[in-house]
Amino acid sequence: MTDTGSLGGFAAATGLVGAAAVPRTGYRDPEVSPSGAPTTTTHLSPEQTAAHRALVDEWNDRLEGRTAEEIMAWVNDHLTGTIAVTMSMQDTVLAELAQGRVHDAELVFLDTGYHFDETMDVAREVDERYTLPLRTVEPVLTVEEQTATYGPDLYRDNPTACCRMRKVEPLARMLNPYEAWISGVKRVDSELRKNTPILDVDRTGRLKINPIVQWTDQDVEDYIEAHDLIIHPLTRQGYPSIGCATCTLPVAPGEDPRSGRWAGSSKTECGLHL
Repeated sequence: MTDTGSLGGFAAATGLVGAAAVPRTGYRDPEVSPSGAPTTTTHLSPEQTAAHRALVDEWNDRLEGRTAEEIMAWVNDHLTGTIAVTMSMQDTVLAELAQGRVHDAELVFLDTGYHFDETMDVAREVDERYTLPLRTVEPVLTVEEQTATYGPDLYRDNPTACCRMRKVEPLARMLNPYEAWISGVKRVDSELRKNTPILDVDRTGRLKINPIVQWTDQDVEDYIEAHDLIIHPLTRQGYPSIGCATCTLPVAPGEDPRSGRWAGSSKTECGLHL
């Protein structure tokens, strides 16, 4: 169990705030990703991309104001092929919404190697509770291999490079078999996300569906309670937004829920939804 006591003590222990940078002399440039696996998603054909853009143009405004359940039903009725449902394991809302509604779907979890123990516990519970298959995606390098290659605590000195290698690139590889994916982005998450549409075409031509984009944080809590969902214990201990243990701090009441992510740096997004 991760100690969630003193914010200052946790920051000092993880090196998030006020710690000196570790020299990178003798290590690989973190801008150079490890070899051995693709770092980008293969683009869909122009025809597939055009078909997705047509769906966005026809349906985006019509889906505005619809419930998340109705949006999931729309996905099942209008898309073919397996749909990726991305799971952070902060909550299990997307799994619950997809179960029984999107019949050809896979739950996808990015195991960065830096997750809280509690996050991994939720992932195991999800695998037991839902019949949709759970696919776990990992970076090319283990944490130990990354340290040996790029130096210790890359998340502290270059969090953007660390997120790229442990989140963005694994997701890019994971998306290759899919033509569409579902995310849990909400407009209330941050200023950067306030205009997020329900349907979008990502940079590779894939359709991205944001079924709870219209929800508030209270809507999430109400849904969790109404459906007796698995609860990530840290969300009840001052962590309204949970990422890697190395880069997530508790947040005081009334503060921006995402202010505990990459605390002490100017970083606000890992890059998955940019």
